[in-house]
Amino acid sequence: MNLYLHGIGSAGDDDPPVDRTDSLSQSSGKKFDMILANPPFGKKGGYTIVGDDGKMTTEKREYERDDFWATTGNKQLNFLQHIVSELKIGGTAAVVLPDNVLFEGGAGERIRRELLKRCNVHTLLRLPTGIFYAQGVKANVLFFERKEASEKPWTKDLWIYDLRTNQHFTLKTNPLAEKDLTDFIKVYKAPTRARRKETDRFKKFTYDEIIARDKANLDIFWLKDESLEDTENLPPPAELAADIIESLEAALEEFRGVEDALAVDKDGVS
Repeated sequence: MNLYLHGIGSAGDDDPPVDRTDSLSQSSGKKFDMILANPPFGKKGGYTIVGDDGKMTTEKREYERDDFWATTGNKQLNFLQHIVSELKIGGTAAVVLPDNVLFEGGAGERIRRELLKRCNVHTLLRLPTGIFYAQGVKANVLFFERKEASEKPWTKDLWIYDLRTNQHFTLKTNPLAEKDLTDFIKVYKAPTRARRKETDRFKKFTYDEIIARDKANLDIFWLKDESLEDTENLPPPAELAADIIESLEAALEEFRGVEDALAVDKDGVS
């Protein structure tokens, strides 16, 4: 709908550039030079069934695809795998992803390790809170290039720009503006990435440093949060509640993985 409202395609086109389908069910059959995406948030993938009695039940949906590195019900992880599969060799992508994609274990860890190995994951922009309609949403933009098969990992250095710590935005009174991204654009557009220089908000982490972290965790921060020095300056309650919920959901996902593994062992299935 947003594309149509901005004049991209129209209802009268014989072949409009917008499809109504389950993007994750299979490959599009095409390959792209560039993909820019903001996949829908929410950890659980699934669909709702309405029975004859009017009661609704939710079925968990996992996608088993030969071109995916791991099978999972996490929609963001599936969208990330799908985007990689849709890129041409040498193609580039910028994808908005929630924090859980950076640290989740199980399938999340496997996908991160494969992504770092098979693609050149060169930049991570940590977005501030207060820029989405939902309170306390923590998101990032991940920039990477798809590469051909290689025994050596393609990611050499991951540069992280922290636009979150000590930054305060709201949708109405202090919305994120183009000027707030000026510094990131400046350091991102260095003539070559080899000539990038570190700043207070822009730091480089080598592939070996990242892989050595527990679960190849990309949730890396180094700036001191000034708002936490004084209890009077704590984040809004809704933001704190959102943080707690996200942490609990990540923990529950880990427990479900253990439960599934135990069920498999109990049934004697290898």
